[in-house]
Amino acid sequence: MAPWQAFYVMLGSSAAALIGLQFVVVALVGNTRKLATAATIHAFGTPTVAHLGGALIISAIMSAPWPSPVPVAVALVICGVVGLGYAVIVINRVRRQTGYEMDGQDWLWYAVVPCSLYVAVAVAGLTLPTTSRVAPFVVAGAALGLLLLGIRNSWDSITYVVAVGAEEGSRTERPLKPPPRDREG
Repeated sequence: MAPWQAFYVMLGSSAAALIGLQFVVVALVGNTRKLATAATIHAFGTPTVAHLGGALIISAIMSAPWPSPVPVAVALVICGVVGLGYAVIVINRVRRQTGYEMDGQDWLWYAVVPCSLYVAVAVAGLTLPTTSRVAPFVVAGAALGLLLLGIRNSWDSITYVVAVGAEEGSRTERPLKPPPRDREG
């Protein structure tokens, strides 16, 4: 795994930084716009942080000084299975929430892609101890995919919140001229 160290240091650092940035953005948006329901946040916001966390965890697993490929494989399989289980929970949360109606593209990015990436991690973990040279590339691709998925879904959520806020702002009546000033002040 030594040749992959720089890749995973860069990927893990990026994921960690983006997790922190996601918290900042949510805090700023939460103070300026209509607040989302807890169900909507659990369906769209929390999974974005979880996928970035998945990229960070995979980077940590692949960077640790393991004595052999077997513990790495076990850790990756566990990570993939837990991630897939979480993705199924998210799909159920998305179906139950009422704050946003999903379209086909949303189902791709919030359900299909995460499930596929976590399955890839688990399968790559199963094949890592073999002589296959493909498994490390699959793990790297899945970790990078989780990072990019987190970026994409974060951007999607933020632009949606801003667009909805702009639409709500344009529907409110604005006076054509400032209100009259109080003559006493």
